[in-house]
Amino acid sequence: MNDIEIIQNKIYEIRGQRVMLDRDLAYLYGVETKALNQAVKRNIQRFPHDFMFQLTEAELTILRSQFVTSKGRGGVRYLPYAFTELGVAMLSSVLKSETAIEVNIGIMRAFVALRQLAYSLPKPDKTTDVSQLRQDFEDLKLDIEEILRNQNDINEKTRMQLDAISTALAELQAKPKEEKPRRRIGFIQDDK
Repeated sequence: MNDIEIIQNKIYEIRGQRVMLDRDLAYLYGVETKALNQAVKRNIQRFPHDFMFQLTEAELTILRSQFVTSKGRGGVRYLPYAFTELGVAMLSSVLKSETAIEVNIGIMRAFVALRQLAYSLPKPDKTTDVSQLRQDFEDLKLDIEEILRNQNDINEKTRMQLDAISTALAELQAKPKEEKPRRRIGFIQDDK
């Protein structure tokens, strides 16, 4: 795996933007995450919200499912910062070491490679999309009509059964009860 591929594996998509996390950048630059964040905070005016933002708990939870957390003293203890491509470019003015400059050039190349890959993907043909949507709609319409026909068949069968039950109950109510003489149970008594 070359350097650009290693960097591309550390680029995540969060809030619809491709970003790199502070800890990955610190590792690549050869500094501690705390030192990188302190340098950023000393120059916070260079990092507006479209250059850098802090992840929410929910975003961090989703990201944790994508990578293995550290095994040290319980993992990440703060919400990490995410740097967009513009934010990474701005880091080169904050971190002025030779390593930072070289790494920054590699990161910029990785972002450009990802963008070129996205542009090289075939664009969908709008006329094909519309005709496909029409066909899907017609198929869905036919499916719904069939479901409704089946529902009506079930309802018709149910109505016929209910009518039969109702007729049987009416016949039972209409017949006068014939009382048959019952045989007596118990002691024999004279009819006198």
